Amino acid sequence: MAAPGDAGGAGAGPGPGPGRPPAGDLRSVLITSVLNLERLELDLFRGRHHWVPATQRLFGGQIVGQALVAAARAVSRDEQVHSLHCYFVRAGDPKVPVLYEVERTRTGKSFSVRSVKAIQHGKPIFTCQASFQLSQCSPVQHQFTMPAVPPPEKLLTQEELIQKFLQNPNLAERYRKHLNKIQAEDVPIDIKPVNPPDIFCSEPQEPKQLFWVRARGYIGETDMKVHCCVAAYISDYAFLGTALLPHRQYHIKFMVSLDHSMWFHAPFRADHWMLYECESPWAGGCRGLVQGRLWRRDGVLAVTCAQEGVIRVEQMPNQSKL
Repeated sequence: MAAPGDAGGAGAGPGPGPGRPPAGDLRSVLITSVLNLERLELDLFRGRHHWVPATQRLFGGQIVGQALVAAARAVSRDEQVHSLHCYFVRAGDPKVPVLYEVERTRTGKSFSVRSVKAIQHGKPIFTCQASFQLSQCSPVQHQFTMPAVPPPEKLLTQEELIQKFLQNPNLAERYRKHLNKIQAEDVPIDIKPVNPPDIFCSEPQEPKQLFWVRARGYIGETDMKVHCCVAAYISDYAFLGTALLPHRQYHIKFMVSLDHSMWFHAPFRADHWMLYECESPWAGGCRGLVQGRLWRRDGVLAVTCAQEGVIRVEQMPNQSKL
């Protein structure tokens, strides 16, 4: 890909890894479909939907990823995204495409800002500002230390864990239907939870979770903006759910993202395993705050994320999941 959403040749590689797909491997659907926008005018794009959650609202990660694709199409190849800040202002309609309108807010010598408005039915459903930077070196560098966890090769995928739960003869039928629905979803992400929660336990848990994530299929060594767009899609999956772990006794009536921010620190491959470290420092007032860090396998902090969302629960807690 020459640029996000464009077909073409490869650019400089964003990190270690093979330059060609393994034999028989398929190019990631995140590149060929989900994040592949149709250009209507110079700074106007149309995006379609790949996966729609059971809530029948558009997946927030898809909107963030597509908006970043649109913004990236309006900067030079040498500029790389370093941050984005987004607000979800209306529920998205999965029945119609989304229009992305880009405003070239500022183009400077080192930094450029692009504003993106996502529109459906003539109204904005989402706004985003993305900032891009030309590469600059600095001796001022530090980062946190990556958590020590088992490698992804020693863990089960989300699909394998669900299959184990479904084999339990004591699983209530409504939870069996729910797990079957999750299993049938065509989510273009590979996920391996490090400490998967016990679905049969409603005891409060610490608001932290760790899982290995990567895009399904092959993306390869290309413009780093492509991998950032894919990471934007991945970052929203199961993110806000971290705030629910201390409150598992309650039945969730409504949960939706309000805003989403990302900061990109170092090159990475979104089709390679990355550790997603998520935690929720606070919840209250029908809102929950979550923070996340995406780590490369070699311990380099690649991306930092933050999100706040609406969380409404039923007043009477559930007594049992069996």
